[in-house]
Amino acid sequence: MRVMLIKGMTEQEIRVLQEFRRLAVESLGVAAIKAIKHPAGGGEGPAFSLVEKGMLTTDAARESFALTAKAKEFLSYDPKPEFEEAGSETEEPVVAE
Repeated sequence: MRVMLIKGMTEQEIRVLQEFRRLAVESLGVAAIKAIKHPAGGGEGPAFSLVEKGMLTTDAARESFALTAKAKEFLSYDPKPEFEEAGSETEEPVVAE
């Protein structure tokens, strides 16, 4: 399986942004960010790196994260996989008897 990192973000950072989309919210508290599960680790580290990249903002106490316009634009893109048309040109049609 090929791993595609988008706009220089790590898988954990993308997962944090996807959580905003999944919950349909524009801000999340640090407890919600820490609760995001990811096989390669999680926690608030990816959220703080998204702050540095301009995708999230945080309050003075660093207890709440909010999407920026840049992150909203990123989340508005919803790619769909391309599917092959029914059957391949080299395959013979299956005939049921």
